[in-house]
Amino acid sequence: MYRLGIDLGGTKIEGIVLDLKGHEHFRQRIPTEQEKGYEAILDNIRHLYGAMTTAVGHAAHTFGIGTPGAISRRTGLLKNSNTQCLNGKPILQDLEHRLQHRVAIQNDANCFAMAEALHGAGKGKEMVFGVIMGTGCGGGIVHKGSVITGLQSIAGEWGHMTIDPNGPPCYCGKRGCAESFISGGGLQARWQEQHGTTRSFKEIEVAYLHGDPDASAFMQAFFVNFGRSMANLINILDPDIVVLGGGVSKMDAIYTEGVKQVARHIFSDSLETPIVKHQVGDSAGVIGAALIGV
Repeated sequence: MYRLGIDLGGTKIEGIVLDLKGHEHFRQRIPTEQEKGYEAILDNIRHLYGAMTTAVGHAAHTFGIGTPGAISRRTGLLKNSNTQCLNGKPILQDLEHRLQHRVAIQNDANCFAMAEALHGAGKGKEMVFGVIMGTGCGGGIVHKGSVITGLQSIAGEWGHMTIDPNGPPCYCGKRGCAESFISGGGLQARWQEQHGTTRSFKEIEVAYLHGDPDASAFMQAFFVNFGRSMANLINILDPDIVVLGGGVSKMDAIYTEGVKQVARHIFSDSLETPIVKHQVGDSAGVIGAALIGV
């Protein structure tokens, strides 16, 4: 028995084959080619799936896919994907028809959380909250080795809780979402608003580390917003560990200054929840997809 997984991204589709001990037997990346549309993406997935099954001699296997967005329980169609040609499509049914195999589809943040819970920083913990802080913000909850998706398939979507109702508009249609303040894209937009120049988060971080006063003030606001956001989710869920991933999570000061702000805002006399950097790394999405397969 093997575990097959695909990470369906906006620019690339990555496939992996694991055995039941977690050893890797195959890995390949191909372009998504979303500019060619929905049917072309399905064909690319079918091509990669065929290469994966051939690599293991068509042995028995499970199969899972991680992608931005989620399957709507109301309609059965994909929603909230930034690969927009997938939205409103019956991707689960279409893939099962093409591949003649059952398919599990989960949000990519859920796959990240699963990989970290079973093979990474959350290994051995009962409840793991996986946080992605990249271009946007996402999250996933794993409890006793299973993903919690919720009634509306939005469990873990902490990036769209409001931390300032008078804050900037978010693409979701609301204002002041956490994502607008602490994601890489949100931070770049906030810097542009405040200073009239374009700086990536990495450039802001470098300026902060060199003592630039504008960057220092900007990052202090970031740490406060990070603290509020993390404290809110810990107050509600009280997980055994929070694992951070994504480009923004690579900043060392998050685990000192940022965690201090979490401790300030949490509804407790002390912060006992470990907030740690990911261990599985860039492979977490595709490994998690293999782990959620059916």
